[in-house]
Amino acid sequence: MTSAGLPLRAVLAYGALGLPLAFAALPLYVHVPRLYTESLGLPLAAVGGVLLAARAVDALTDPLIGWANDRFGARSGGRGILPGGLAILALSLPLLLAPPAGAGLGWLFALLVLVSLGYSMASIAYAVWGAAVAPTPELRTRMVASREGFGLVGVLLAAALPGLLSGDAGEAAGLAALPWVFIPLLLGAAAWTLGLAPRAPASSTAAPLGSLPAALRDGDFLRLLGVFAVNGIAAAVPSATVLFFVADVLRATELAGLFLAIYFLAAACSLPLWVAAARRLGKLRAWLAGMGLAVLVFAWAGLLGAGDSWAYGLICVLSGFALGADLALPPSLLADLLARPASPAEARAAPGAAFGWWNFVTKANLALAAGLALPLLALLGYSPGGRDPGAIAALAAVYAFVPIVLKLGAMALLWAWRQRLEPSPSPLQAASAALPGARP
Repeated sequence: MTSAGLPLRAVLAYGALGLPLAFAALPLYVHVPRLYTESLGLPLAAVGGVLLAARAVDALTDPLIGWANDRFGARSGGRGILPGGLAILALSLPLLLAPPAGAGLGWLFALLVLVSLGYSMASIAYAVWGAAVAPTPELRTRMVASREGFGLVGVLLAAALPGLLSGDAGEAAGLAALPWVFIPLLLGAAAWTLGLAPRAPASSTAAPLGSLPAALRDGDFLRLLGVFAVNGIAAAVPSATVLFFVADVLRATELAGLFLAIYFLAAACSLPLWVAAARRLGKLRAWLAGMGLAVLVFAWAGLLGAGDSWAYGLICVLSGFALGADLALPPSLLADLLARPASPAEARAAPGAAFGWWNFVTKANLALAAGLALPLLALLGYSPGGRDPGAIAALAAVYAFVPIVLKLGAMALLWAWRQRLEPSPSPLQAASAALPGARP
């Protein structure tokens, strides 16, 4: 049994579906642009425009998907529209990764919208289910950590398999073969999760469409969403610039894959430690500690130069460790917030609407980070492959120091709002506070 009252097998059963969902997300965001430009010969600018349009549709529909999960999934034991999303994802992702000869921009746009729709339906309903089924703050952290741990394994698999499956046939062949791995993984994980994960209590309440704007009138939810947004942009700026940093600051292009693997492995290994830290310190303070670690690590990263590969490998370990806090603790804090009773003065956000807005902000963070970092680099004179010392210094500053400023801002907001956002103390914290001589 877990200390919060559910067997470990139930927590693992819930988390298992995170693996294929994360597996699907990586090629969607990383491989598809190159596949359609290099293999199909579509113009780069046109593909970029299609990607931007499809992602705008994806982000804007997330709040509506959250409402639909509240509206139509109230009696499904917490699973909501999850099975429908999985079905759409299973049918559309293979068609996106293995386009027929002559597929053009229309095919790309339609399949991107379908894959994104299925992924968003599944991931939002999945997050709502995890929040609804966990009755205590500690268990909510464990459920999120289980989901994110399986998800990191999915990311690593999706990163490694295209090269392994392609052999000498090229990247396009490896991507076309990827669904032969993805479909069995999805079916197996879905059977495990849908069959064995605990059900949430059924509800007869159907949320009206007005629950979407109403969620933004929940002051505490809006505060947590604000911290999440600022911190998320801070994390997304390095994601948008890391390959440039490795290639032109470290001059170690051949090690980029290894650095990313180290980063995600460290994040996966850190999750149990962040669960323990949240139990002892509280989730809010544990998240602050993770942000503080990221600030220290990126201050060091900004001082690196050509040949500092070993130092950067250690930075990947430490920043991956900090990432574990960002993965496990904010969604758990949101679940705690949604579990609190509404106050007379302020309504509480509906779960689906809240996670819909949460997903919207997650995707907006990626767009804002790219929109902030890449034009700033161009303004400072950087171009990929260049060797001008001033431009390289600018790249290092944007990669490392812009996130520090944003992280410090997120930390200040979280600390300022701590009394509104911190959940009730865990039993361990309450027991510690009750000891003789403990400070109030």
